[in-house]
Amino acid sequence: MNTPAPARLLEGRVALVTGASGGIGSALARQLAASGVDLALTYSGHAEEAESLAEEVRSSGRRVTVMHADFAHPAAPRAVVRRTEERLGPVDLLVAAAGVGTQKSWDEIDLELWDHTQAVNLRAPFFLAQQVLPGMIEREYGRILFFSSIAAFTGGLVGPHYASSKAGLHGLTHFLASRVADVGVTVNAIAPALIAGTRMLPANPHDPAALPLPIPVGRLGTPEEVADLALAMLRNGYLTNKVIGLDGGLHPD
Repeated sequence: MNTPAPARLLEGRVALVTGASGGIGSALARQLAASGVDLALTYSGHAEEAESLAEEVRSSGRRVTVMHADFAHPAAPRAVVRRTEERLGPVDLLVAAAGVGTQKSWDEIDLELWDHTQAVNLRAPFFLAQQVLPGMIEREYGRILFFSSIAAFTGGLVGPHYASSKAGLHGLTHFLASRVADVGVTVNAIAPALIAGTRMLPANPHDPAALPLPIPVGRLGTPEEVADLALAMLRNGYLTNKVIGLDGGLHPD
């Protein structure tokens, strides 16, 4: 049996990437397009960046559609998946990279902030997965990748609303992965931390002032490094039920 070269393993697939206007989402979208993937890109508040990315992807010869999505709204996951299917076809790869994180002390968090964070970071990824999984199972192929954080392991610096929403993705990963592993569908999570150029941190990974914690490698990570690992996870049909940290050595998970 001839096995496709790694660079062509995803060729012709359709990916739904949420949070594509962010530094990490856009870097991964570029790598997916370079791998021959057609893309549905969502954004919440940065339309110009998302449209610019879409033009870049189109220039590479791939099909692309761009959608605004407020994942705090319960109807957003279903609407986004349906629109992707209508414009590009069934979703083969789901990358749930959209997230929010307002830094607050535990005693400053109100019900509105708690519910909004949980809705975007945890509820929406589950209902996105619920929408795409039946088709993946039927076609006996699928890749789901959730974006977690080191905060899920350590509690982090943002707050308990954020840490718990990201930790919930780990339980979600383990539950779903064990149910669909035997039909060619993988479910994993990646947990990056302290990444430059993500609107939370400066673009320069070597800026000492940008290090809120002493990182063993001595610098911030880059969106391209996160995208490299994410792409490898999406290509690999034997990797499932895993949460992989990418944090410069901060947490020995």
